[in-house]
Amino acid sequence: MNHHGGAQALSWIVALSVGVGIMAELIQSTAQVVAEEQSAAAEAAPPNPWLGASFPLENFSRYTSPFGYRQHPMGGHRFHYGLDLAAPMGSYIRSWWEGKVIEVHDHTACGTAAIIQSGRWTHIYCHMQGSIVIEKEGGRVLVDRAGGIEIRQGQMVTSGQRIGRVGMTGSTTGPHLHWGMKYDGAWVDPALVIKAGADYQQLQASQAVD
Repeated sequence: MNHHGGAQALSWIVALSVGVGIMAELIQSTAQVVAEEQSAAAEAAPPNPWLGASFPLENFSRYTSPFGYRQHPMGGHRFHYGLDLAAPMGSYIRSWWEGKVIEVHDHTACGTAAIIQSGRWTHIYCHMQGSIVIEKEGGRVLVDRAGGIEIRQGQMVTSGQRIGRVGMTGSTTGPHLHWGMKYDGAWVDPALVIKAGADYQQLQASQAVD
């Protein structure tokens, strides 16, 4: 394996290892949270990210490309740092979690995009409709007038808030949301996050029945 290929393989191993480790920690903390909620009724339950998280896409139809190495649609075998979720053109995209919009841009293969910081988590949304307007004062705003979207760099957003619409900006062969996630700066498979949230909800529901 050449040096470049070795570096790519190492990045994949690091990303996968971090994702699996975070997944294990989240599942363990999920069980602990449920136990504490039951045994300490007089005390406030500790914060849990799965109580307020939002699925990031309306009218979701299917997953089209997973996190990890793949045959890139534009050519070559590359690492895919995110999860592609297909939906009809114009479907609304929602913020996974409350946080601060730390960047909006439209000058890369990601197309019109928004990046949101939620504590130790960073979530990235690509290929949206609209464009970036730079104000006289230097402010940057993601504007999609047809969709009623104006997201300003630096503003706070809530979990589930509509932040854009599915488009085909940037490098893409069809309408979809590319959703990327980082934890403490390390790439994480968004599918693990979705699964951890679903596991928590199922565990909470089963505890309620018991």
